[in-house]
Amino acid sequence: MPAAGYFALPTSANPNNGDSPNLGNAGPPTSFRNSRVFAALYARSPAALHPVIEQLEKVLARPRTARFVALIAGGLVVFALISLTGIRLPSGRGITSGWGSGMAGDSARGKWGSSGGLHSWDDVKGNQGLVEPVLEVDERTGYTMPPEVYPAALNPFKRANAAFVALVRNSEREAMRDSMRNVEARFNKKFGYPWVFLNEEPFDEAFKVGVRKMTRSQVTFAQIPKQHWSYPSWINQTHAAEERQKMVDEGVIYGGSESYRHMCRFNSGFFYQQEVLKPYQWYWRVEPGVEYFCDIDYDPFLFMEANKKVYGFTIVLYEYLRTVETLWEATREFARLHPQYIDPDNAINFLVDDKSKDLQNGDWNLCHFWSNFEIGSLDFWRSEAYQEASRAPRAIFADLALSGRQYFKFLDEKGGFFYERWGDAPVHSFAAALFLPKEKIHNFYDISYRHNPYQTCPQNRKLFHDNGKCECYPENSFDLDGQWWRVAGNPHEL
Repeated sequence: MPAAGYFALPTSANPNNGDSPNLGNAGPPTSFRNSRVFAALYARSPAALHPVIEQLEKVLARPRTARFVALIAGGLVVFALISLTGIRLPSGRGITSGWGSGMAGDSARGKWGSSGGLHSWDDVKGNQGLVEPVLEVDERTGYTMPPEVYPAALNPFKRANAAFVALVRNSEREAMRDSMRNVEARFNKKFGYPWVFLNEEPFDEAFKVGVRKMTRSQVTFAQIPKQHWSYPSWINQTHAAEERQKMVDEGVIYGGSESYRHMCRFNSGFFYQQEVLKPYQWYWRVEPGVEYFCDIDYDPFLFMEANKKVYGFTIVLYEYLRTVETLWEATREFARLHPQYIDPDNAINFLVDDKSKDLQNGDWNLCHFWSNFEIGSLDFWRSEAYQEASRAPRAIFADLALSGRQYFKFLDEKGGFFYERWGDAPVHSFAAALFLPKEKIHNFYDISYRHNPYQTCPQNRKLFHDNGKCECYPENSFDLDGQWWRVAGNPHEL
């Protein structure tokens, strides 16, 4: 079970999680790392000679009197070993031809490198102050290998208690692998956060094998309980089918889909209740077939914690009115029944264009956060009863969690998830914009994200493009009219 702090990260040398990363064979003793000759001898010598070299190094490291006695004999052994293994002695600032086969010599650098006729790795620009690589002989292949470098295992900073969450079918395996490839390359290879996959059906072995190949992080699979992916007792399924057919006749996207409606209801009110997510505080939603175009070099989860944010998004869209005809009025009704849950510093101006009007007399402009990308607090969505069952309630979310439970329950009993086609995006947007202070909502404008057919791209060329951080084109960014910016300001001007 992941802890709130740093957890062990697997590497090719350490395929299993543990208390600390296993760095595999440690190679030469630590004392050798300050002696190029002994390190080279150790790397080039057969394994049978390693005890001899270790003992020799210990002898030569003894106090002066004992060392003097062994000096002549030790020197003869060293030169014999050097001759045997083909190591060249240091000359000038470096080693004339590297560390034998473990390093490229002058001729190799002239052919394959950009450094030219340099005599030491220290001569390579940027190498000053770096640690000499400890070379090891791979017993299986016989090659002399440099050390493996896995960024997440080297990241010294504690992690948040967070996970990636993906609702995905077996048939979407390749699209999910594409998404993971993007997330891992742009971010998670440096941070090692776990992945949680949810499905209303059991995951097949081909899916499990396929996605496990895409990450070195912990991977968990879970099947959604039937009660979270079925019709509740109060829904008239005949009426629901009639309404679906009307939408099909009108050409409404996903108008006839039952599974799409179950998905929207699940994401609106049940994803955060899954047992597999119980240990976590934060989630990053990832859908199949999405792309990321910028390196994410900081930890968004820790950013959310440090700045007391609760909900993060990238794209703002207009909703299709035909699918949510009664959702705004239902939300108004809930607010009249529970006015204590509406935050006085809410983001109503994101939802209502006329600044002189409020929730009760203003018209919804159809804006919502596109929820296929979310980085947020699971505690914001959880019910108070669920928090008590899983861990001590967090005071700052106690009222918000209760409001979230009551709001979803209120909407669910209205039947709009099935009689219309209420999406989780407007439901999440209304909850975040009305129940939270607006400063707790964050626009991740620096995370370039694409979910076909829309994408975002940072606009500051100097900060994001001229340095190779992003590969997207700023002019192709979708959300340039800045609907959210009216509430929180234009982040591209920072």
